[in-house]
Amino acid sequence: MVKSNTDALGIIFPNSYDSLVPELVTERLMASIPFAGRYRMVDFLLSSMVNCGIGNISIVVRSNYHSLMDHLGSGREWDLARKNGGLSIFPPYSEKTVKVYNGRVEALASILDFLKDQKEKYVFMSDANIAVNFDFGAMLNAHIASGADVTIAYKEMEIPEGMKQINTINADLYYTFHIEEGRVTDIRIRPQDEGMQNFSMNIYLIERERLISLINDAFVRGNVYFERDVLSSRLDELNVQAYKYDGYLAYISGMKSYFDENMKLLEDANLDALFSESPIYTKIRDDNPTRYIAGAKASNTMTADGCIIEGEVENSILFRGVKVCKGAKVKNCILMQDTVVGADADVEYVITDKNVTISADKSIKGTDTFPVYVAKYQTV
Repeated sequence: MVKSNTDALGIIFPNSYDSLVPELVTERLMASIPFAGRYRMVDFLLSSMVNCGIGNISIVVRSNYHSLMDHLGSGREWDLARKNGGLSIFPPYSEKTVKVYNGRVEALASILDFLKDQKEKYVFMSDANIAVNFDFGAMLNAHIASGADVTIAYKEMEIPEGMKQINTINADLYYTFHIEEGRVTDIRIRPQDEGMQNFSMNIYLIERERLISLINDAFVRGNVYFERDVLSSRLDELNVQAYKYDGYLAYISGMKSYFDENMKLLEDANLDALFSESPIYTKIRDDNPTRYIAGAKASNTMTADGCIIEGEVENSILFRGVKVCKGAKVKNCILMQDTVVGADADVEYVITDKNVTISADKSIKGTDTFPVYVAKYQTV
Protein backbone atom coordinates (compact mmCIF):
# COMPACT_ATOMS: atom_id res chain seq x y z
CA MET A 1 0.00 0.00 0.00
CA VAL A 2 1.30 3.45 -0.91
CA LYS A 3 1.91 5.73 2.06
CA SER A 4 0.46 9.22 2.16
CA ASN A 5 2.92 11.51 0.41
CA THR A 6 0.81 13.75 -1.82
CA ASP A 7 0.04 17.30 -0.75
CA ALA A 8 -3.64 16.89 -1.57
CA LEU A 9 -6.83 15.68 0.05
CA GLY A 10 -9.74 13.99 -1.68
CA ILE A 11 -13.47 14.66 -1.50
CA ILE A 12 -15.96 12.20 -3.00
CA PHE A 13 -19.65 12.96 -3.53
CA PRO A 14 -21.28 9.50 -3.44
CA ASN A 15 -24.92 10.45 -4.15
CA SER A 16 -24.35 12.19 -7.48
CA TYR A 17 -26.46 10.72 -10.29
CA ASP A 18 -28.53 8.49 -7.99
CA SER A 19 -31.51 9.54 -10.11
CA LEU A 20 -30.12 7.63 -13.10
CA VAL A 21 -30.45 4.19 -11.49
CA PRO A 22 -33.50 4.41 -9.20
CA GLU A 23 -33.86 0.64 -9.09
CA LEU A 24 -30.40 0.19 -7.56
CA VAL A 25 -30.48 3.07 -5.07
CA THR A 26 -33.66 2.43 -3.09
CA GLU A 27 -31.52 1.25 -0.16
CA ARG A 28 -28.06 2.43 -1.20
CA LEU A 29 -26.35 5.27 -3.08
CA MET A 30 -24.43 5.38 -6.35
CA ALA A 31 -21.08 4.90 -4.63
CA SER A 32 -22.10 1.57 -3.04
CA ILE A 33 -23.61 -0.03 -6.17
CA PRO A 34 -21.93 -3.43 -6.72
CA PHE A 35 -19.73 -3.61 -9.81
CA ALA A 36 -17.37 -6.09 -11.47
CA GLY A 37 -18.02 -9.14 -9.32
CA ARG A 38 -16.69 -8.09 -5.94
CA TYR A 39 -16.35 -4.31 -5.89
CA ARG A 40 -18.47 -1.21 -5.21
CA MET A 41 -18.31 1.89 -7.40
CA VAL A 42 -16.54 3.89 -4.70
CA ASP A 43 -13.68 1.39 -4.57
CA PHE A 44 -12.19 2.60 -7.85
CA LEU A 45 -11.82 6.27 -6.98
CA LEU A 46 -10.89 5.55 -3.38
CA SER A 47 -8.19 3.08 -4.44
CA SER A 48 -6.90 5.42 -7.15
CA MET A 49 -6.49 8.23 -4.62
CA VAL A 50 -4.73 5.98 -2.12
CA ASN A 51 -2.43 4.53 -4.79
CA CYS A 52 -1.30 8.08 -5.62
CA GLY A 53 -0.45 8.85 -2.01
CA ILE A 54 -3.60 10.72 -0.99
CA GLY A 55 -4.18 9.72 2.61
CA ASN A 56 -6.86 12.20 3.67
CA ILE A 57 -10.18 11.44 1.97
CA SER A 58 -13.65 12.72 2.86
CA ILE A 59 -17.00 11.40 1.67
CA VAL A 60 -19.92 13.84 1.89
CA VAL A 61 -23.13 11.79 1.79
CA ARG A 62 -26.68 12.97 1.23
CA SER A 63 -28.97 9.96 1.79
CA ASN A 64 -29.13 6.14 1.85
CA TYR A 65 -25.58 5.97 3.19
CA HIS A 66 -25.81 3.05 5.63
CA SER A 67 -24.67 0.46 3.08
CA LEU A 68 -21.71 2.66 2.17
CA MET A 69 -20.68 3.04 5.80
CA ASP A 70 -20.96 -0.72 6.26
CA HIS A 71 -18.77 -1.27 3.21
CA LEU A 72 -16.09 1.27 4.10
CA GLY A 73 -15.97 0.74 7.85
CA SER A 74 -12.88 2.41 9.25
CA GLY A 75 -11.17 2.39 5.84
CA ARG A 76 -8.74 -0.34 6.86
CA GLU A 77 -8.77 -2.12 3.50
CA TRP A 78 -7.61 1.13 1.85
CA ASP A 79 -5.01 1.88 4.55
CA LEU A 80 -7.13 4.82 5.70
CA ALA A 81 -7.62 3.86 9.35
CA ARG A 82 -5.29 6.55 10.67
CA LYS A 83 -4.98 8.97 13.57
CA ASN A 84 -4.21 11.84 11.22
CA GLY A 85 -6.15 12.15 7.98
CA GLY A 86 -7.52 8.83 6.82
CA LEU A 87 -11.18 8.36 5.92
CA SER A 88 -13.87 10.82 7.02
CA ILE A 89 -17.58 10.36 6.31
CA PHE A 90 -19.90 13.33 6.69
CA PRO A 91 -23.55 12.25 6.94
CA PRO A 92 -26.22 14.97 6.83
CA TYR A 93 -27.04 16.42 10.25
CA SER A 94 -23.92 14.95 11.83
CA GLU A 95 -23.14 18.52 12.84
CA LYS A 96 -25.32 21.60 13.08
CA THR A 97 -23.66 23.04 9.98
CA VAL A 98 -24.20 19.92 7.86
CA LYS A 99 -27.45 19.57 5.93
CA VAL A 100 -28.91 17.62 3.03
CA TYR A 101 -27.33 19.33 0.06
CA ASN A 102 -28.44 19.74 -3.54
CA GLY A 103 -25.34 20.70 -5.51
CA ARG A 104 -21.63 20.66 -4.83
CA VAL A 105 -21.56 24.24 -3.54
CA GLU A 106 -23.96 23.40 -0.71
CA ALA A 107 -22.09 20.17 0.04
CA LEU A 108 -18.77 21.97 0.33
CA ALA A 109 -20.29 24.85 2.32
CA SER A 110 -21.44 22.32 4.91
CA ILE A 111 -17.85 21.16 5.54
CA LEU A 112 -16.01 24.49 5.26
CA ASP A 113 -14.88 24.35 8.88
CA PHE A 114 -13.33 20.96 8.19
CA LEU A 115 -11.57 22.25 5.07
CA LYS A 116 -10.17 25.24 6.96
CA ASP A 117 -8.58 22.90 9.52
CA GLN A 118 -6.74 20.76 6.97
CA LYS A 119 -3.09 21.23 6.01
CA GLU A 120 -2.95 19.95 2.42
CA LYS A 121 -2.44 22.54 -0.30
CA TYR A 122 -4.67 20.96 -2.96
CA VAL A 123 -8.12 19.37 -3.10
CA PHE A 124 -9.35 16.71 -5.52
CA MET A 125 -13.13 16.43 -5.92
CA SER A 126 -14.97 13.63 -7.69
CA ASP A 127 -18.34 11.98 -8.10
CA ALA A 128 -18.68 8.20 -7.78
CA ASN A 129 -20.54 7.07 -10.92
CA ILE A 130 -17.40 6.08 -12.80
CA ALA A 131 -15.22 2.98 -12.57
CA VAL A 132 -11.72 4.06 -13.48
CA ASN A 133 -8.11 3.41 -12.51
CA PHE A 134 -7.08 7.05 -12.43
CA ASP A 135 -3.63 8.56 -11.89
CA PHE A 136 -4.32 11.51 -9.59
CA GLY A 137 -0.58 12.09 -9.26
CA ALA A 138 -0.19 12.75 -12.98
CA MET A 139 -3.11 15.18 -12.89
CA LEU A 140 -1.54 17.02 -9.96
CA ASN A 141 1.78 17.30 -11.79
CA ALA A 142 0.01 18.67 -14.88
CA HIS A 143 -1.90 21.16 -12.74
CA ILE A 144 1.28 22.50 -11.14
CA ALA A 145 3.16 22.65 -14.44
CA SER A 146 0.40 24.62 -16.15
CA GLY A 147 -0.02 27.12 -13.33
CA ALA A 148 -3.76 26.49 -13.42
CA ASP A 149 -6.25 27.76 -10.88
CA VAL A 150 -8.50 24.78 -11.56
CA THR A 151 -7.88 21.60 -13.54
CA ILE A 152 -10.75 19.48 -14.86
CA ALA A 153 -10.41 15.89 -16.08
CA TYR A 154 -12.25 14.97 -19.27
CA LYS A 155 -12.46 12.18 -21.81
CA GLU A 156 -13.20 12.39 -25.50
CA MET A 157 -16.36 10.30 -25.84
CA GLU A 158 -19.96 10.45 -26.94
CA ILE A 159 -22.43 11.71 -24.38
CA PRO A 160 -23.98 8.63 -22.73
CA GLU A 161 -27.58 8.11 -23.84
CA GLY A 162 -28.72 7.81 -20.24
CA MET A 163 -27.47 11.32 -19.54
CA LYS A 164 -29.31 12.79 -22.52
CA GLN A 165 -32.57 11.33 -21.26
CA ILE A 166 -32.47 13.31 -18.02
CA ASN A 167 -35.52 15.58 -18.17
CA THR A 168 -36.14 16.67 -14.60
CA ILE A 169 -35.24 20.15 -13.42
CA ASN A 170 -33.58 18.98 -10.21
CA ALA A 171 -31.55 16.19 -11.80
CA ASP A 172 -27.76 16.09 -11.57
CA LEU A 173 -26.11 17.99 -14.41
CA TYR A 174 -23.46 16.89 -16.89
CA TYR A 175 -21.01 19.03 -18.81
CA THR A 176 -18.89 19.22 -21.94
CA PHE A 177 -16.06 21.66 -22.60
CA HIS A 178 -14.69 23.76 -25.40
CA ILE A 179 -10.91 23.72 -25.09
CA GLU A 180 -8.33 26.01 -26.70
CA GLU A 181 -4.66 25.20 -26.19
CA GLY A 182 -5.43 23.25 -23.05
CA ARG A 183 -7.61 25.92 -21.47
CA VAL A 184 -11.36 25.53 -20.92
CA THR A 185 -13.04 28.47 -22.67
CA ASP A 186 -16.66 27.33 -22.47
CA ILE A 187 -18.64 24.93 -20.27
CA ARG A 188 -21.78 23.52 -21.85
CA ILE A 189 -24.51 22.34 -19.49
CA ARG A 190 -26.58 19.26 -20.42
CA PRO A 191 -25.92 19.54 -24.17
CA GLN A 192 -27.55 17.13 -26.62
CA ASP A 193 -24.74 17.13 -29.18
CA GLU A 194 -23.96 14.06 -31.25
CA GLY A 195 -20.51 12.63 -31.89
CA MET A 196 -17.33 12.83 -29.84
CA GLN A 197 -17.32 15.48 -27.10
CA ASN A 198 -14.94 16.69 -24.42
CA PHE A 199 -17.05 15.04 -21.73
CA SER A 200 -16.42 15.97 -18.10
CA MET A 201 -15.41 13.19 -15.72
CA ASN A 202 -16.40 15.46 -12.81
CA ILE A 203 -12.91 15.23 -11.34
CA TYR A 204 -11.59 18.63 -10.26
CA LEU A 205 -8.33 19.85 -8.74
CA ILE A 206 -7.98 23.20 -7.00
CA GLU A 207 -5.96 24.81 -4.21
CA ARG A 208 -7.70 24.39 -0.87
CA GLU A 209 -7.57 28.07 0.08
CA ARG A 210 -8.97 29.14 -3.28
CA LEU A 211 -11.75 26.56 -3.01
CA ILE A 212 -12.74 27.89 0.41
CA SER A 213 -12.85 31.43 -0.97
CA LEU A 214 -14.93 30.45 -4.00
CA ILE A 215 -17.41 28.43 -1.93
CA ASN A 216 -17.79 31.20 0.65
CA ASP A 217 -18.62 33.68 -2.09
CA ALA A 218 -20.90 31.28 -4.00
CA PHE A 219 -22.88 30.15 -0.96
CA VAL A 220 -23.83 33.67 0.17
CA ARG A 221 -25.09 34.30 -3.37
CA GLY A 222 -27.35 31.25 -3.21
CA ASN A 223 -25.39 29.27 -5.81
CA VAL A 224 -25.87 25.51 -5.95
CA TYR A 225 -23.67 23.90 -8.63
CA PHE A 226 -19.91 24.33 -8.63
CA GLU A 227 -19.47 23.94 -12.36
CA ARG A 228 -22.51 25.89 -13.56
CA ASP A 229 -22.64 28.63 -10.95
CA VAL A 230 -18.98 29.09 -10.01
CA LEU A 231 -16.65 28.01 -12.80
CA SER A 232 -18.62 28.81 -15.96
CA SER A 233 -19.09 32.45 -14.97
CA ARG A 234 -15.40 32.87 -14.11
CA LEU A 235 -13.65 31.33 -17.11
CA ASP A 236 -12.14 34.70 -18.05
CA GLU A 237 -10.99 35.31 -14.48
CA LEU A 238 -9.75 31.82 -13.60
CA ASN A 239 -7.19 29.76 -15.49
CA VAL A 240 -9.20 26.56 -15.87
CA GLN A 241 -7.11 23.87 -17.55
CA ALA A 242 -8.35 20.62 -19.08
CA TYR A 243 -6.67 17.31 -18.29
CA LYS A 244 -7.30 14.65 -20.92
CA TYR A 245 -7.75 11.07 -19.78
CA ASP A 246 -7.21 8.33 -22.36
CA GLY A 247 -7.55 5.23 -20.19
CA TYR A 248 -10.45 2.87 -19.58
CA LEU A 249 -13.62 4.39 -18.18
CA ALA A 250 -16.91 2.76 -17.23
CA TYR A 251 -19.59 5.44 -16.91
CA ILE A 252 -22.88 4.50 -15.23
CA SER A 253 -25.78 6.50 -16.68
CA GLY A 254 -28.69 4.08 -16.27
CA MET A 255 -29.60 0.43 -15.87
CA LYS A 256 -28.74 -0.36 -19.48
CA SER A 257 -25.27 1.18 -19.15
CA TYR A 258 -24.79 -0.59 -15.80
CA PHE A 259 -25.49 -3.90 -17.51
CA ASP A 260 -23.31 -3.08 -20.52
CA GLU A 261 -20.33 -1.80 -18.53
CA ASN A 262 -20.29 -4.92 -16.39
CA MET A 263 -20.53 -7.17 -19.44
CA LYS A 264 -17.64 -5.39 -21.14
CA LEU A 265 -15.38 -6.70 -18.39
CA LEU A 266 -15.86 -10.24 -19.70
CA GLU A 267 -13.43 -9.17 -22.43
CA ASP A 268 -9.83 -9.59 -21.29
CA ALA A 269 -8.67 -6.34 -22.88
CA ASN A 270 -11.21 -4.30 -20.92
CA LEU A 271 -10.56 -6.18 -17.70
CA ASP A 272 -6.82 -5.60 -17.99
CA ALA A 273 -7.32 -1.94 -18.86
CA LEU A 274 -9.36 -1.32 -15.70
CA PHE A 275 -7.37 -3.40 -13.21
CA SER A 276 -3.77 -3.72 -14.40
CA GLU A 277 -2.61 -0.12 -13.88
CA SER A 278 -2.68 -0.32 -10.06
CA PRO A 279 -4.56 -2.45 -7.50
CA ILE A 280 -8.21 -1.83 -6.62
CA TYR A 281 -9.05 -2.53 -2.98
CA THR A 282 -12.39 -3.54 -1.52
CA LYS A 283 -13.97 -4.88 1.65
CA ILE A 284 -12.71 -8.36 2.44
CA ARG A 285 -15.21 -11.18 2.84
CA ASP A 286 -13.48 -14.33 4.02
CA ASP A 287 -15.00 -17.09 1.93
CA ASN A 288 -14.12 -20.34 0.19
CA PRO A 289 -13.02 -20.42 -3.44
CA THR A 290 -15.76 -21.04 -5.96
CA ARG A 291 -16.77 -24.69 -6.18
CA TYR A 292 -17.72 -26.31 -9.48
CA ILE A 293 -19.70 -29.46 -8.74
CA ALA A 294 -19.51 -32.46 -11.07
CA GLY A 295 -21.59 -31.78 -14.18
CA ALA A 296 -21.31 -27.98 -13.94
CA LYS A 297 -20.53 -25.97 -17.06
CA ALA A 298 -19.12 -22.44 -17.14
CA SER A 299 -17.87 -20.36 -20.05
CA ASN A 300 -16.83 -16.71 -20.28
CA THR A 301 -17.83 -15.88 -16.72
CA MET A 302 -16.51 -13.61 -13.97
CA THR A 303 -17.06 -15.49 -10.73
CA ALA A 304 -16.23 -14.15 -7.27
CA ASP A 305 -15.33 -16.26 -4.24
CA GLY A 306 -17.87 -18.28 -2.30
CA CYS A 307 -19.96 -19.33 -5.31
CA ILE A 308 -21.31 -22.85 -5.85
CA ILE A 309 -21.93 -23.83 -9.48
CA GLU A 310 -23.91 -27.01 -10.17
CA GLY A 311 -25.70 -25.93 -13.36
CA GLU A 312 -24.67 -24.01 -16.51
CA VAL A 313 -23.34 -20.45 -16.55
CA GLU A 314 -22.46 -18.53 -19.73
CA ASN A 315 -21.45 -14.90 -20.38
CA SER A 316 -22.35 -13.85 -16.85
CA ILE A 317 -20.98 -12.08 -13.79
CA LEU A 318 -21.50 -13.76 -10.44
CA PHE A 319 -20.83 -11.86 -7.24
CA ARG A 320 -19.81 -13.45 -3.95
CA GLY A 321 -21.82 -16.35 -2.59
CA VAL A 322 -24.01 -16.98 -5.63
CA LYS A 323 -25.41 -20.50 -5.97
CA VAL A 324 -26.54 -21.97 -9.30
CA CYS A 325 -28.34 -25.22 -8.57
CA LYS A 326 -28.32 -28.43 -10.62
CA GLY A 327 -30.01 -28.14 -14.00
CA ALA A 328 -30.24 -24.33 -13.84
CA LYS A 329 -29.15 -22.26 -16.84
CA VAL A 330 -27.75 -18.75 -16.42
CA LYS A 331 -26.86 -16.77 -19.53
CA ASN A 332 -25.98 -13.07 -20.00
CA CYS A 333 -26.80 -12.26 -16.37
CA ILE A 334 -25.47 -10.21 -13.47
CA LEU A 335 -26.19 -12.00 -10.19
CA MET A 336 -25.29 -10.00 -7.10
CA GLN A 337 -24.16 -11.32 -3.75
CA ASP A 338 -25.86 -14.44 -2.32
CA THR A 339 -28.33 -14.88 -5.17
CA VAL A 340 -29.69 -18.42 -5.46
CA VAL A 341 -30.88 -19.83 -8.80
CA GLY A 342 -33.02 -22.88 -8.11
CA ALA A 343 -32.83 -26.27 -9.81
CA ASP A 344 -33.79 -26.30 -13.52
CA ALA A 345 -34.48 -22.54 -13.54
CA ASP A 346 -33.69 -20.68 -16.75
CA VAL A 347 -32.56 -17.03 -16.53
CA GLU A 348 -31.25 -14.84 -19.32
CA TYR A 349 -30.53 -11.10 -19.43
CA VAL A 350 -31.37 -10.72 -15.76
CA ILE A 351 -29.89 -8.49 -13.05
CA THR A 352 -30.56 -9.73 -9.52
CA ASP A 353 -29.82 -7.61 -6.48
CA LYS A 354 -28.42 -9.11 -3.26
CA ASN A 355 -30.08 -12.12 -1.59
CA VAL A 356 -32.51 -12.84 -4.42
CA THR A 357 -33.94 -16.33 -4.85
CA ILE A 358 -35.07 -17.65 -8.24
CA SER A 359 -37.27 -20.63 -7.46
CA ALA A 360 -36.85 -24.01 -9.10
CA ASP A 361 -38.18 -24.44 -12.64
CA LYS A 362 -38.81 -20.69 -13.10
CA SER A 363 -37.95 -19.00 -16.39
CA ILE A 364 -37.05 -15.29 -16.47
CA LYS A 365 -35.81 -13.70 -19.67
CA GLY A 366 -35.09 -10.12 -20.59
CA THR A 367 -33.32 -8.80 -23.68
CA ASP A 368 -29.98 -7.17 -24.38
CA THR A 369 -31.73 -3.79 -24.64
CA PHE A 370 -33.94 -4.30 -21.58
CA PRO A 371 -32.51 -6.62 -18.92
CA VAL A 372 -34.95 -7.71 -16.21
CA TYR A 373 -34.14 -6.44 -12.71
CA VAL A 374 -35.11 -8.34 -9.53
CA ALA A 375 -34.97 -6.25 -6.36
CA LYS A 376 -33.11 -7.07 -3.18
CA TYR A 377 -34.43 -9.94 -0.98
CA GLN A 378 -37.13 -10.89 -3.51
CA THR A 379 -38.16 -14.46 -4.27
CA VAL A 380 -39.40 -15.21 -7.77
